[in-house]
Amino acid sequence: MMSKWPLHPAIYEINTWVWLSAIDARIGHGVDLSSVPAAEWDAIAKFGFEAVWLMGVWERSAAYVVDPNLGGAEGLAAARRELARRGIRLILDFVPNHVAPDHPWVFEHPEYFIRGGPDDARDDPATFAAIEGQVYARGRDPYFPAWPDVLQLNAFDPGLRRAAIQTVLSIAGQCDGIRNDMAMLLLNAIFESTWGRRAGQRPEAEYWTELIPAVRESHPHFLFIAEAYWDREWELQQLGFDYCYDKRLYDRLELGDPESVRLHLSADPAYQAKLLRFIENHDEPRAMVAFSGYKHEAAALTSATLPGARLFYEGQFQGRTVRPAVFLGRRPEECPNQELERFYEGLLGAIDDPLFHEGNWSMCRCTGWPDNPSFESLVAWCWEHGEDRAIVVVNLTGAPAQGRVHLPWSDLQENAWRLRDCLADAVFDRDGVDMAQQGLYVGLEPWKCHLFRCARAATAAEASAGLMSPAQV
Repeated sequence: MMSKWPLHPAIYEINTWVWLSAIDARIGHGVDLSSVPAAEWDAIAKFGFEAVWLMGVWERSAAYVVDPNLGGAEGLAAARRELARRGIRLILDFVPNHVAPDHPWVFEHPEYFIRGGPDDARDDPATFAAIEGQVYARGRDPYFPAWPDVLQLNAFDPGLRRAAIQTVLSIAGQCDGIRNDMAMLLLNAIFESTWGRRAGQRPEAEYWTELIPAVRESHPHFLFIAEAYWDREWELQQLGFDYCYDKRLYDRLELGDPESVRLHLSADPAYQAKLLRFIENHDEPRAMVAFSGYKHEAAALTSATLPGARLFYEGQFQGRTVRPAVFLGRRPEECPNQELERFYEGLLGAIDDPLFHEGNWSMCRCTGWPDNPSFESLVAWCWEHGEDRAIVVVNLTGAPAQGRVHLPWSDLQENAWRLRDCLADAVFDRDGVDMAQQGLYVGLEPWKCHLFRCARAATAAEASAGLMSPAQV
């Protein structure tokens, strides 16, 4: 296992079946995880990801066993080795809430499940299933009908909790972290409200406070990511999760206004640092569909330069519009969006730096003028890591915006500054005193953004005295 994770890792999600099928169609012979060409791994590594999440490697039923069609356990091990050679960790899935109807536990440990009686199976077959004389509840969350193809585990059963620990320990031997499906469903309060007396007595301990420490005893750097909704992110962070989905940011970028984004980013920094940011994944519409035009770039830059983990989905950089169902192993051909590819190449190259992975992040205040309130469309933040600095400014509306960005750096007025926009190949020299007193002036067209790398520039006196070489500017 690799050493400790960076504070703000970049993660690349791959729909494994679909990805392998696409490679197979290109090169013309059977491809599984053991035979992925080196060039494919190299293409992923060039973007500087800390981890790859191979989504959907487990067999479609039975237990957590790598599907033989993907190369089995040996194929997964080979893929992990290829990633590790490139300094990339491996993340896999864990679904704690339910299993397939033919899972061995159904026949060997029926006590692990929420149960019903003959009347339940007869009167409510959408929620209960009869299997070999036993009646089991189908898996569900409290806000939707039951899922027809899975059975509900009982998170309150102590035997199930012990078995779950052993399952995750087995998975931990094959990867460096797991994304936990619908992690909030296992919280005592939610599980009790969903299943009531059928779940039995509510345990004193939470499911996750038993599982996560038990796994970390032997795998101290193992990463836990929670798919989380319903404002349960902070609670799950306190129970041991490294990162929780930031669906609220996604929703506010898609449908909200700049103020809603600004308010969200004003939360406790400790909370911000444990969120996983994204603008698409296998459960959401493609970003090309949800964020049209330059709004896509504004949303992508926002999610990629905030604290916490950053998640990108295979096909996102090419502007794919079709989201295959999880159980499909194919997708239609789509013509890559070359302009978007260039944007992502610049963005990923810019954030592949310790500044954005280990640095300190701060929100920046934006102001304007009495006769021009367009500054309210701007949202800004900055990064600092030793002498390295960066400023991000995004116009989150479809109208032009002008304003001044106020930076929190205490040494701002002591220097002149050179600002290089990593996304526009432009350089600006600015006076530190003016920036400290008035703020950095910014004017942006609709949905446009700046990603400035900032360096101390030579003052005229220093330059004339030869105190700073051009290489230092």
